[in-house]
Amino acid sequence: MQASSRTVFSGPALVRLLARIASAEVHESGQSVFERLSEWLSWTDAIALSNALDGAPPAAASRARAAGQSAAHDAQDAACAEVRASLARAIADDRVFDMFGRGVSTPTPAFARAASRAPSVSTDAPIDFGVIRQHYVSMQQHMEAKIAELRDRLRRRLATCSESSARLAALDLTMDRAFGERERSLFGAVPTVLEGHFKRLQRAEHDALSDPHALSDAAKPTPGAWLDVFRQDMQSALLAELAIRFQPLEGLLAALRTR
Repeated sequence: MQASSRTVFSGPALVRLLARIASAEVHESGQSVFERLSEWLSWTDAIALSNALDGAPPAAASRARAAGQSAAHDAQDAACAEVRASLARAIADDRVFDMFGRGVSTPTPAFARAASRAPSVSTDAPIDFGVIRQHYVSMQQHMEAKIAELRDRLRRRLATCSESSARLAALDLTMDRAFGERERSLFGAVPTVLEGHFKRLQRAEHDALSDPHALSDAAKPTPGAWLDVFRQDMQSALLAELAIRFQPLEGLLAALRTR
């Protein structure tokens, strides 16, 4: 139940967290970012990206006055900040663990309640990870839907600024289509890594409590404490995933501010 002390590369927080809980060695890639991205592209994706980069820029919509655009950009900033804060609150206020006697007493959003409806059980009863997996996937789908809606809105706003901005918006759409399926596949593997962590923590506590000679009474873990450890790690994984999913939006917002 203690964090691994091995050194992990300085990558995204989600990758570092998953490497820690899986006790996996992760090293910096010898390839450049462009070389690694090229491995994700099919030949049709490559053609679409080439057209977005080198083709005629899309026709931009009629320009609004600078003052009006500035106000609109501020509104987009505020909308993105509110959505991100709302998703972070949903993760922090998660009550799926209530059914195991290890939840919090804060309100749960409707989408999370639907995923966590199940009869309460004692912490002594076997815990089915399938319930937690279903809930985690539901949270991922909710994040993806909200962020996709915002990303589309920012692209449409960016396309009205100038020809170069319209080209950038088209490029972002092409990148989203090219990498979206691979992204979903990679994020979809996170619950499997968490399941291994879940089972290791559960087994470690069971072994410690069932072996009278393994630890002194003072050193034995509190029954059910492993689930609190897992809950914190799962929430950390969701927050780290949220940060990665928001990176394209941050790029679009930055482009809007410079224009």
